[in-house]
Amino acid sequence: MHMSSMDHLILVLLSMVVAFLPRFIPLRIFSTREIPQWFNEWMKYVPVSLFTALVVKDIFINTKDYSFVGLGYLAKIFATVIVIGVAYRSRSMGLSVVFGLIAVALLALVLPV
Repeated sequence: MHMSSMDHLILVLLSMVVAFLPRFIPLRIFSTREIPQWFNEWMKYVPVSLFTALVVKDIFINTKDYSFVGLGYLAKIFATVIVIGVAYRSRSMGLSVVFGLIAVALLALVLPV
């Protein structure tokens, strides 16, 4: 199926609306109301939970067939341990990312990735 220029324009505009509304509506609602303390406490854990879910999926799940890889990706597992140590000691996201990339690159030379 061939899309015309108008189809592309409509697609871009609708994509903008779909990306904008989930950000704008909560901002509009919560900017005029006071957020309860319990909600603020609960929201502190959301970024950590999402990050953990993404990392665990990347390390332990084979995305080609969605099977559990166990110890098949030793380089990623060891690199994760290194990054956790660096993050804990330094409290620096940038340093953790750099050490993680270096660890994966070096460990991939000797272990399966």
